[in-house]
Amino acid sequence: MNIVTLGLASREMSNKRFLEAFEGKPQGAFISFESPSLLFKTLSGKRWEILKVMTGAGPMSIRELARRMSRDVKGVHGDVHVLLKAGILRKTAKGQIEFPFDAVQVDFMLQAA
Repeated sequence: MNIVTLGLASREMSNKRFLEAFEGKPQGAFISFESPSLLFKTLSGKRWEILKVMTGAGPMSIRELARRMSRDVKGVHGDVHVLLKAGILRKTAKGQIEFPFDAVQVDFMLQAA
């Protein structure tokens, strides 16, 4: 199963993971955000729904995604472009969009200040 972990990571933590991967230590797939506010700004409710619909679904057009979500194409188009810019979704050689994972794990901890 191809799993991606969404979570919070400082620049130092991301660099450490990169260096360990460079040394051949498996890291798994991560999409990291520097702060909770950035994570929640990027993954709003409707964008989270996009991930739910696309997880394990393979490449598709924005029009097909909008149809599956029962949303208008223009709104889905805007959300997809935010997710593409953030590196969460990918565009295929045929111009379709994909979320190439079968499962999503969300990992972060909220602590007292």
